Amino acid sequence: MIKFKTFKLDNGMEVIHHRDPNTSLAVVNLLYKVGSRNEDPSQTGIAHLFEHLMFSGSKHAPDFDLPLQEAGGENNAFTNTDITNYYNMLPADNIDTALWLEADRMADLSLTEDNVSIQKKVVIEEFQETCLNKPYGDSWHHVCEMSYSQYPYKWPTIGYKPSHVETVTRENALKFYADYYQPRNAVLSIASPYDHDSIIKRVNHWFGDIEGKQVDINLPLEKKLGDHFISKQVYGKVSAQHLFLIFPMPDRLHPNYYQYDLLSDILGYGKSSRLIARLIMSKSIFSSLSAYITGTMGPGLFIVEGRLLDGVSIDTARSAIWKELNLLCDEVISEKELQKVKNKAISSMKFGDVSLLNRAMNLAYYGSLGKPDMMNQEDENYDAVTSAHLIDVANKLFKENPHRELIYSPQS
Repeated sequence: MIKFKTFKLDNGMEVIHHRDPNTSLAVVNLLYKVGSRNEDPSQTGIAHLFEHLMFSGSKHAPDFDLPLQEAGGENNAFTNTDITNYYNMLPADNIDTALWLEADRMADLSLTEDNVSIQKKVVIEEFQETCLNKPYGDSWHHVCEMSYSQYPYKWPTIGYKPSHVETVTRENALKFYADYYQPRNAVLSIASPYDHDSIIKRVNHWFGDIEGKQVDINLPLEKKLGDHFISKQVYGKVSAQHLFLIFPMPDRLHPNYYQYDLLSDILGYGKSSRLIARLIMSKSIFSSLSAYITGTMGPGLFIVEGRLLDGVSIDTARSAIWKELNLLCDEVISEKELQKVKNKAISSMKFGDVSLLNRAMNLAYYGSLGKPDMMNQEDENYDAVTSAHLIDVANKLFKENPHRELIYSPQS
């Protein structure tokens, strides 16, 4: 069990502190509750752009990385559909360096014309490399667009197209910063050897004077997809056909989330999973195959995707996958098979908790969900899933729900 205490500053910032008396390190993790779903549909990619802008320097620290490196620390960040997360790990004696740096860029980020222009070029180049010039690189663009009609997951985190990032102005960046990069929209998690009172004092010193304001986030509800499925075929400079089957599923806080997660593991996690063992190792239909869930805070997706071997038709590949999906709907899943995926899920979490950084990041994530206690309840939630639960979810997922199909083929 990960022990922690929570408190809230007067400006509204949520703080979670985990004390580990056996470490000589400290982690300062600052999560902002903003991701690509908070973007204007005509200017996508700005959340990811802002992750880059946050390293452009601030009023008292023109170079963010240098003071942290001099303090013996390291840092990084990531953006997804729902959050943007910044983390710093350094010797505990120098924890104030990380707190100062994060507080300074929350209060006084250097959003100059030059900084915005430079980071726009960096992000557009990244878009070109990872999406436009990489085989299958734009797959997620098609998957998102097919899967959502209203909810702002209709584009990937990097943005819908490079021109959206190109149109971002300094004024756009300043507004985005003012709206989302402030205390009431942040969760600060700290893992350190210090006592709780010491952390409260330090956090109040560095962040207490930053003004917090109300954050209004209004996201549209996703419409039901109807009772029909949509199939789309796209072509690109790729070597083999790739098939995606996409099913809508509930959000991360839905009580059945754990059932969907374990169902995806039974299908496609590890060499002994059903899809890999039967359709790669045994029948040689796919060169790669997986099943996974997106786990988003909004309406999620359950995805089965695989790359076909040469000479295998889409009809053969599709039928082989559907045979396995239908088996999950009709047959009893053995206790041995279920326990195997439970053990993998629980052991993965336990091994992850060994890392001080992972503990801090996970506390911030669960804090952003409004339920930091969930971090210590996950093993029980997975362990409570039964075979009957999985069969019920499989029937709802594969038989009752509409689905999408994307076929990515080589250009003729």
